[in-house]
Amino acid sequence: MSLKKQVFPLRNWRMSVLAICGLAALPLAGCASDDNMAAVYVERPIEQIYSAAWFQIDRGNWLEAGRQFDEVERQHPYSVWARRALLMSAYCYYAGNRYPEAIDAAERFIQLHPGNKDVPYAYYLKAISLYEQIADVNRDQQTTDQALTALQDLIQRFPDTEYARDARLKVDLTRDHLAGKEMTVGRFYLRQGDYVAAINRFRTVVDKYQTTSHTPEALERLTEAYLALGIVNEAQTAAAVLGYNYPGTQWYMDAYTLLTAENVAPSEDQESWISKAFRVVF
Repeated sequence: MSLKKQVFPLRNWRMSVLAICGLAALPLAGCASDDNMAAVYVERPIEQIYSAAWFQIDRGNWLEAGRQFDEVERQHPYSVWARRALLMSAYCYYAGNRYPEAIDAAERFIQLHPGNKDVPYAYYLKAISLYEQIADVNRDQQTTDQALTALQDLIQRFPDTEYARDARLKVDLTRDHLAGKEMTVGRFYLRQGDYVAAINRFRTVVDKYQTTSHTPEALERLTEAYLALGIVNEAQTAAAVLGYNYPGTQWYMDAYTLLTAENVAPSEDQESWISKAFRVVF
């Protein structure tokens, strides 16, 4: 489900605004350029500001539309339309890829109107704005962690909403992304011969992101790293757990080959942290 295309009923809101405020025939006298609008304060009726905002939406000028809705909140903070304008502002900034502004507006809505029926949507806007900023695994993953926290918060607070259903899918993708980062760093340490540091990264994948697509490789890499350190029983356990949970994969074939080259076979030590980690999940 794409938020920008489906989730927010923009046209329904527009028609209610037009009907109540009688905006259809109003001139669009407040519509200045992006640069001028941010700097010039012109006091206007609510109806005129809303009209100007929808004019910018029709033109695809999401940033200017967001600014116009900000003006409703700024000039008429105690009106019923200020609350709606704040959420519209968050949506417009999101649609225009102005994520920091979208997050700020969504958080203000949550703080000011915690009991409003649209607050789940505000949480979703915040979460999706963070989610769409997730960076490549070769870069810092602070935003990814923030996105995961926001998505999980949404699911916990509003589990039966359509937003939570979409968030659950994105949680899985976000966890997979974080696991991918750990694997990237772990592979680097493995290539450098820093086996302890590599093991710590692969262990994080097994402990925290065990249900992601990276777990079979993490177990194979653990087999490789433990063998390099001469810790054979842990290498055997990693390979045995890999073979039991992911039989027939290339990662198990590789782990098995590594062990047989050392004249040992996969064998699980039930007291190993690897065995315990898998018993918790499976």
